[in-house]
Amino acid sequence: MKQICDLPLTGVFEKGNHYYPVRVYYEDTDNAKIVYHANYLKFAERARTEILRLLDFEQTDLSRRFGLFFAVKDCFLKFAQPAYLDDLLVVQSRITQMKGASFSFEQIIYRDDVPLVHCDIRIACVNEKGGPARIPSEISQTLSKFGV
Repeated sequence: MKQICDLPLTGVFEKGNHYYPVRVYYEDTDNAKIVYHANYLKFAERARTEILRLLDFEQTDLSRRFGLFFAVKDCFLKFAQPAYLDDLLVVQSRITQMKGASFSFEQIIYRDDVPLVHCDIRIACVNEKGGPARIPSEISQTLSKFGV
């Protein structure tokens, strides 16, 4: 597991994984200072966005260059332990499957070396009307270098 103090704000790729740092703020927690369950999805989303940014495919670039968007198709979260206010977390992400119009991620959110939440997320590529669209080969080839 990467140490959070070693990570740049955009995260880093290492051996097919991307590691993204997250600090838990007050706004991420409930009255007991425990991370609200839906906020883990936000942490995972930020990590996926930074992966695209590191690969020179920012979200705004996708719509401008290709007329396409990425949207969550399916997600499954398994909670093992909670995170708390002021925790330093790491989101470890890897691509597990690539298809013509979708790709899947396994994302595990850690505090130190302790896994807190396991996320399996499938991302669909959609056109401007919301219909399925093939992932441009430029993007799929680049993504496949970092997974599957």
